[in-house]
Amino acid sequence: MRKTKIVCTLGPATDSPEMLAALIAAGANVFRLNMSHGAHDWVRAVVPRIREAARQSKANVAIMMDTQGPAIRTGDLATKLDLKPGDIVEFTVRGARSEEEYSVDVNYDGLIDDISEGDVVMVDNGNIHMKVLGKKDNRIRCEVLTQGVLGSRRHINLPGVKVNLPPLTAKDLKDMAVGAEMEVDYFALSFCREKSDVEAMRAEIQRLGSEAKIIAKIEDQHAVKYVKDIISAADAVMVARGDLGIECPMEELPIIQRRIVKSCIRVGKPVIVATHMLESMITNPLPTRAEITDVANAIYEQADAIMLSGETSVGKYPVQCVETFDRVARRIERSGGAGFAREAVVDGPRQKTVAAAVSLANSFPQSKIVVFTQHGNMARYVAHLRPLHATIYAFSPHENVVRQLALPYGVFAQRMGFQEDPAKNVFEAEAALLLKGLVESGDHLVVVTDIVEGDRRHESVQLRIVP
Repeated sequence: MRKTKIVCTLGPATDSPEMLAALIAAGANVFRLNMSHGAHDWVRAVVPRIREAARQSKANVAIMMDTQGPAIRTGDLATKLDLKPGDIVEFTVRGARSEEEYSVDVNYDGLIDDISEGDVVMVDNGNIHMKVLGKKDNRIRCEVLTQGVLGSRRHINLPGVKVNLPPLTAKDLKDMAVGAEMEVDYFALSFCREKSDVEAMRAEIQRLGSEAKIIAKIEDQHAVKYVKDIISAADAVMVARGDLGIECPMEELPIIQRRIVKSCIRVGKPVIVATHMLESMITNPLPTRAEITDVANAIYEQADAIMLSGETSVGKYPVQCVETFDRVARRIERSGGAGFAREAVVDGPRQKTVAAAVSLANSFPQSKIVVFTQHGNMARYVAHLRPLHATIYAFSPHENVVRQLALPYGVFAQRMGFQEDPAKNVFEAEAALLLKGLVESGDHLVVVTDIVEGDRRHESVQLRIVP
């Protein structure tokens, strides 16, 4: 079974019941709702659609709501600006008016305070480069360095500039309220810059009464600088290479990706590699060979998940994209991985019990690991250590925990009510796996559970052979 999970972004190309079923059949594990484009009515309609498609497919699928975050964007333009090197463009804030031929308003009033003469401004995903010549009366005067056409509501990147935007905007808070109402499984924190941003989102999740986990998106140089603290505070991390590739020198991006993946695996936090993975398949039925190599590298590094964005939200070949991910992942996983889990930090008796179970499973090539977990932690501990061969089967009595376990590497979770006698849980799980054809007679099962001794319970590792 494929261990690397697949995240699909939903949009007009894929939000119908038929397409959701097709994506699940192709191998999708997590569906992403991008709130930079998603309306509340759409969220309320598509979430039940996803749950029903998963139910009919008998699949375990999680839902991630990706907040827009404190993005800096240009305003509306009556006509697009055809810019050439040497042209002057003025960005205006706080209602300022410009006499320049080319000017556009910006949605962030504080830009005039954060930016300095000589700074580089990248607009529209880095397609247009400008240099700040000066500031005056809420106008920022820039020289165009690269040719391009500037349209309305284009994203602005400021490499190396620390902006003083809040971690959650008013829009984010409204979106999160809808996400909590619809019981999404993960909230992704866009443009996370430091630990306190994660803490702010966690406080809001608790206020809303949600049980969702937090995925911190690493998208700029400031986040890279404080990435260890962010990883510690978040439940999972996303290497969001779109903005990150603009904010950081391009030759540094592969190194940054590898460091983040390695750091996450070391401390046991799920990590997603995202953006531009099969970009050409938005319009083409086949990927480039370079894209296949890029996907293969993320799988070889043993990232928990790889993500599709425009490829599945608006692309022409969404199902083929998932099938491509699935095909490449299965092949690369058979060839081995980078082995970052060899440096995994194992603290405390529970994690050390899990480490013993993984070591035992590694000694049997056809083994499976069975984990019983109330909150998902024991299953994540096992995934943290990246077993060499064994698939991880997790059982939990809680539906939200089961869905959240759709993300971690190599974990396949299902719901099962727990009985007071742990031995009965083991027999029931074994029977369920046999019924689904997930284990066969003679397979070795390494079971992580508890045992009862009088009125006390103890963590245990059992080696069983399927009868």
